[in-house]
Amino acid sequence: MKKNKIIYWITTGLFCLLFFAGAMMYIFNYPRAEAFYLNLGFPTWLIYPLAFLKIAGVITVLTKWSKFFKELAYAGFLFDAILALVAHVMVRDGEYMPAIIALILIITSWIYDRKVYTLSSNSNKNKE
Repeated sequence: MKKNKIIYWITTGLFCLLFFAGAMMYIFNYPRAEAFYLNLGFPTWLIYPLAFLKIAGVITVLTKWSKFFKELAYAGFLFDAILALVAHVMVRDGEYMPAIIALILIITSWIYDRKVYTLSSNSNKNKE
């Protein structure tokens, strides 16, 4: 149980840090983000809304205030990483490694979230 919690918090912390850093880059280094988006063929109006959603998703995953929104945040992060991977592979810019790392961290965090919180909720039910 303790091993599962350690794996969950390390992977969750790393992927949240990755997406939060990406959001901060979108906000504080807009010209660089704009150049990435133009290179990938994405519209640049997506930069600020995506930065806001990344920050909201990180807060939602870390605070666990709503199970529904947490699942929605995991799905959004997963789709974002998949689309980033596909876009970088399609334009052949060699910048696909952060997307692969994000995918591994998201999937691992989601799997261990199930292990930690499903097992702990079952053990709480058994105590009642």
